[in-house]
Amino acid sequence: MTENTPKKNVGRPSNAGRSNTVRSILFMFLLMCLAMFFIANMNSGGVEKTEVPISDVIKRANDPDGNIAKITVTGDNLEITLKGEEKPTETSRKDGSGTLYDQGLVNNCEGLVNEELTVCEEKYPVIEYKEDVNVTGIILDVALTVLPIVAIVIFLSWMMKQANAANSQSMGFGKAKAQLYGPDKKKVTFKDVAGNESAKQDLMEIVDFLKNPKKYEKLGAKIPRGVLLAGDPGTGKTLMARAVAGEADVPFFSISGSEFAEMFVGVGASRVRDLFSKAKKNSPSIIFIDEIDAVAHKRDARGGAGREDEQTLNQILVEMDGFDNDSGVIVMAATNRVDMLDKALLRPGRFDRHVNVALPERKDRLEILKVHFKGKPVEADVDLEALAKKTAGSSGADLANIANEAAITAAREGHKAISNADVTEAFERVAIGPERKSKVMNEKERKITAYHEAGHAVVGHVLPDSDPVHKVTIIPRGATGGVTWFLPPEDRSYKSIYELKDILARAMGGRVAEKLIFGADAVTTGASSDLKNVAELSKSMIIEEGMGEHTRNLVFPSEATGYYTITTEKPYSEKTAELIDAEVKKLSDEAARRAEEVLKANKKVLDALAEELLKHETLEEKELEPILKNAKLPITAKLYK
Repeated sequence: MTENTPKKNVGRPSNAGRSNTVRSILFMFLLMCLAMFFIANMNSGGVEKTEVPISDVIKRANDPDGNIAKITVTGDNLEITLKGEEKPTETSRKDGSGTLYDQGLVNNCEGLVNEELTVCEEKYPVIEYKEDVNVTGIILDVALTVLPIVAIVIFLSWMMKQANAANSQSMGFGKAKAQLYGPDKKKVTFKDVAGNESAKQDLMEIVDFLKNPKKYEKLGAKIPRGVLLAGDPGTGKTLMARAVAGEADVPFFSISGSEFAEMFVGVGASRVRDLFSKAKKNSPSIIFIDEIDAVAHKRDARGGAGREDEQTLNQILVEMDGFDNDSGVIVMAATNRVDMLDKALLRPGRFDRHVNVALPERKDRLEILKVHFKGKPVEADVDLEALAKKTAGSSGADLANIANEAAITAAREGHKAISNADVTEAFERVAIGPERKSKVMNEKERKITAYHEAGHAVVGHVLPDSDPVHKVTIIPRGATGGVTWFLPPEDRSYKSIYELKDILARAMGGRVAEKLIFGADAVTTGASSDLKNVAELSKSMIIEEGMGEHTRNLVFPSEATGYYTITTEKPYSEKTAELIDAEVKKLSDEAARRAEEVLKANKKVLDALAEELLKHETLEEKELEPILKNAKLPITAKLYK
């Protein structure tokens, strides 16, 4: 067996080793210089010296009672150490008129004996004399000479290091920042992805292409070059792509569309080339570009080929066109804005497959909830099926968030396992927001809120095409003062005009209830969110769904524009705009009228429900049934089909 490893350079130190050696020598040299500097300071410092004239030194040296203990000669300088002191405290300069002996500073009684010697020694007291070489001065001179050189060398070394780092960075500036999920990473398969069976089926063919390409080539089939995953945020598009790579057991290069973009023109295109080059070297492999609309949006005539984003898109188009049939590289991309993508990217030969990753249905939501609650301690009475029923329209990410919030709530309350109350609180927190128990409302505000929410509930309960009332509360939650929940009995893909009109009427129920109870001039700002929803839904029914009385079967979609194009022009005439406004107003007025007819006919039920809300603040579906069972639909509020 041959091991394909590079040979080592025996006996030759590497560049990194030489560099480390040089740094070590410089560091040691610097330490030595610093040590010498500190030693010199220690030898010369510690006692403040005063300068005295040479004549004073001579006089004090000849005085038998003088206080001089020692005189040290250092060149032309004299250092005087007084009796009882260890270090020189005074300094003086020789005047150059002779030596120290000539000036009588030391004992000059040599050759005398007996009494003459005694007289001489009494006249000239012995002063210790020591000739000292100026070692401290030499050290200081060397240190002051060498230290600047060392500092310059260190500075130049640092500058070269910074230059090398900048050069390395510039060399890697055009490299793709893709994250590689290879065999060493945790593998994700379709077993880890709950729901979306139709999307899985489409993607399983891609897995088979990667595993058995010869099977398709024999029949003349070409492996798809690109797969576009489209769907709402949080539906699991990225997880699906990783599952394809895990099932096929191939390298998976993941990158976000925004990572191609830079302020420098040409960098994005360079990163695209580098990414595709890496994928080809590791083929068969998968390239996954998340949020591809960041770089692949529609081009327009005002853009120009020199723009960075368009150069990046053009390079993606060129690379996908340049794939060989046997390259073994498949490009997968995800977006929630297919309408923003350039048409050249969506044509066959580039993204051949378009897979819709839809919001999960009820059975899929149940499977997703089981996955996210797996491994968490859950009490036996927790009903995940009921939670799946309540979470219509939620994405997989929303369901994962609910499971996590339930665990957090249980921990906060000190529970050993997740209870049904924890799950309910987590669902309501994610759907509406946390309870604002700290918000204090006076009795008048509580009464207004109770009648407002009771109005929603009564109208919604009575209208035949409205969803059943699930829960009513006057506890502030999120940005609302109270909440009334309506949950559909089953998932529906379409809504009829009757269902939409009932939604409009129950939304107006809160404002109408305030008007009936407190007077037309006493309406509050509590209905602002309801009125906004009514306006948006009414306009959507007219412009997008063709449900107007005089605009039936006519739609007025917004004109598709380029990514950077901003326009305020309407794609219809002013006369049509006036007609649309009239239709929207008619729907809103009709909803208010129907809500008023229902509440006038069920005034006792409205009062009873509001009274119960003031007592208990929150009423569940079972508690609402006996109160609402006597409510009736007046003939004037019916929609005749």
